[in-house]
Amino acid sequence: MKNSFLFAILLLPCMLFGQTAVKFNINGNVGKLTSVSKAYLVYQPGANRMLDSADITDGKFKFTGEIIYPVGAFLIIDHLGVGFGHLDNSADVLNFYLEKGDINISSPDSVSKAVITGSKINEDNIKLIAQLRPIFDDAQKIKEQEKSISEAQKNSVEYQAKTAAKLKQIQVAEKATLKMFILANPDSYLSLLALRSVGGPSPDPVELGELYGTLSQNLKDTETGKMLKQSIDELSSTAIGVAAPDFTEADVNGQPVKLSSFKGKYVLIDFWASWCGPCRQENPNVVKTYNKYKNKNFTIIGVSLDRESGKEDWINAIKNDGLVWTQVSDLKFWQNEVALLYKITAIPSNFLIDPSGKIVAKNLRGVDLDKKLGELLEK
Repeated sequence: MKNSFLFAILLLPCMLFGQTAVKFNINGNVGKLTSVSKAYLVYQPGANRMLDSADITDGKFKFTGEIIYPVGAFLIIDHLGVGFGHLDNSADVLNFYLEKGDINISSPDSVSKAVITGSKINEDNIKLIAQLRPIFDDAQKIKEQEKSISEAQKNSVEYQAKTAAKLKQIQVAEKATLKMFILANPDSYLSLLALRSVGGPSPDPVELGELYGTLSQNLKDTETGKMLKQSIDELSSTAIGVAAPDFTEADVNGQPVKLSSFKGKYVLIDFWASWCGPCRQENPNVVKTYNKYKNKNFTIIGVSLDRESGKEDWINAIKNDGLVWTQVSDLKFWQNEVALLYKITAIPSNFLIDPSGKIVAKNLRGVDLDKKLGELLEK
């Protein structure tokens, strides 16, 4: 979880060619910096990322440019004049939004602590970040705890289960906060971005559709609003309650495997990869659940997002993690045809299919997967 997660607009597809561009102006003032210092602005107004620079005189600098819709940006101050290519994670950085009009950024020393005025979306962002701050702090505590324990402790099943439970609570709290913001700010452009973040890596189109319906018509009529609606509509093909899209993909021996051939059983379609740390950490839980229910009309199809060059790693991971169920992959990484069909944007992800071929649950982890299968198979 990152504080910059609200820059979700950068992930939206670039479908805005031909749209009218608007101008933005940034008026910056950071202390009494000399001409040795340099300001850099990084943003992505379309398909290509932009990097602009400005000289600083007595702490003052300016940027002017054009955008089609509000976009996330990074303002970086190079205090020592070492050059953009030599800046590292300790650089003085401000995350903010570019939008039409004048944006004033001012600080007595560090741009990371700057006050932004003249921009409604940045004012809304400050309010939202303040609401999310306790959640960010809880996530940071987990990261700090990890630094203080051994690798053996971190890899233990008990620790991972406790951490997964804590992270789930954080995700629930984050989602609830975003939803409250959207409902309270139906005409804020930031609500569009928050709505996309509510969906996360495995969005529920029904939930997103209901939230989208609360937005003002003004927001819905923006290009971003139209694209978001289109994305929500496309997600309906893998919503809970619909028939799971059928597919055929080769197993480790090159033999075709068809999802519909498993009809009559409960099937977990498990998206993972040998290079995915969280996937490998979750595998012991999946193995345990598989062994518990494999004789109760349940099976798994693993779909790997490994690369062609990683085929050996894929096969070794299957063996080392004890994944004895059916495994398939076209070894096309994120362009895996099944992953594209199921709109996969993050792994691990999974879909639970009932004997009739309908999706009955999504993204069940650890005890949640065991609990759901218990409800379905031990009636």
